[in-house]
Amino acid sequence: MRGGWSKTLAVVGAVGLLAVSACGNSDDSSSGGDAAANKDVTVFTWWADGGEKAGLDGLVSVFNTECKDYKFVNSAVAGGAGSNAKQVLANDLQAKKPPSTFQAHAGAELGDYIKNAQVDDVSDLYKEFGLDKAFPQTLLDNLTVDGKIYSVPANVHRANVVWASPAVLKKANIDATKAPASVDAWIADMEKLKQAGVKAPLATSKGFAEEMVMEAVLLAELGPEKFTGLWNGKTDMAGADVTAALEKFKKVLSYANADREAVDWPDALQYVNKGQSGYTLMGDWVAAQQLSDKIPDSAYTYWPAPGTSGDFQFLADSFTLPTGGQDPEGAKCWLKTVGSAEGQKAFNTKKGSIPARSDASPADYPKYQQSAMADWKSKTIVPSCAHGAACTLGQNDSILSAMGQFSSGLDVGTLQKALVAAAKPS
Repeated sequence: MRGGWSKTLAVVGAVGLLAVSACGNSDDSSSGGDAAANKDVTVFTWWADGGEKAGLDGLVSVFNTECKDYKFVNSAVAGGAGSNAKQVLANDLQAKKPPSTFQAHAGAELGDYIKNAQVDDVSDLYKEFGLDKAFPQTLLDNLTVDGKIYSVPANVHRANVVWASPAVLKKANIDATKAPASVDAWIADMEKLKQAGVKAPLATSKGFAEEMVMEAVLLAELGPEKFTGLWNGKTDMAGADVTAALEKFKKVLSYANADREAVDWPDALQYVNKGQSGYTLMGDWVAAQQLSDKIPDSAYTYWPAPGTSGDFQFLADSFTLPTGGQDPEGAKCWLKTVGSAEGQKAFNTKKGSIPARSDASPADYPKYQQSAMADWKSKTIVPSCAHGAACTLGQNDSILSAMGQFSSGLDVGTLQKALVAAAKPS
């Protein structure tokens, strides 16, 4: 899931969700009648470029083979982490024109759609397609809300990954093969880079990317249990330990590129690839982007964010069955493709993520995915708020707004107050 929303957009999106909820589980199929006649399956995603688009193309190729009675219609909207797409989707839902299926992050992000009766329960499809046996129980538990499942995940991504330039680190005699053991050690290395003439040791970008850096620092400083507790109410967001962690986040961000509010994550990645920055912190969709851009393996390295080597911060892209959506039978065929062994292989080998299924063979995947598949089975699993596993859309919109303000003023007190407000159950 990637850029930020403004507070205005967040309000509009929330209004859109509420407006659709007023009509509930409508039986009005007028919007889907024409689609059913021509068998169009409109698939709404934010996969429009690079490795994400390549992954979608792989999934579509399987759909075209397995679902020959239907026609795939690409309704992708570009924008990092779905920032633009979610706004367009909210407008479509408000206009009572849901697509056949739409992409969403699995986990708490679906809560708003579920509460407002905008997505249907797909638990029966899990049994019909054998997904209740193919997916690991830990993932099924994260997908289940009050005994029901509302989406089919296409993958699992890891968020807490740092991508580094060995050539840049060499300027400060930093060993690129070893991750700093802590946030403090990482800060010390960034200071070495700055002293060696690297103006922006860390490359990042607007909105969700800065939020991911903050999450990585919070995870490292608080540990997985207390970090997860920030979002389920078991950890005091106003606590002194959170304040101390946010002060370290402020220090980390002080080493970042000055134009971070004007660029997106692929731009930040290019700063590393071009030798202008030492590090960028971004999810493992970077692996697919590097393949797509033909960046040789020797030009970069990667490791878990400092202080989080024992943790796998996860997110999952999933697809829903919208209430009153166009051509629901065609949408079900899409969901079957998304969850199938063939579909997940075609998708994940290109996107840089790992399959949600337990029966996938690591040998079918590139180097990075093989390591991620091993870590998924052995590390402590924690959710990402920035990518919907831990937070609702409304909560994350509030955090994104606060991140924009923090980036310019670096006021920890104001940021923490905003986080306290955002973390409260909606």
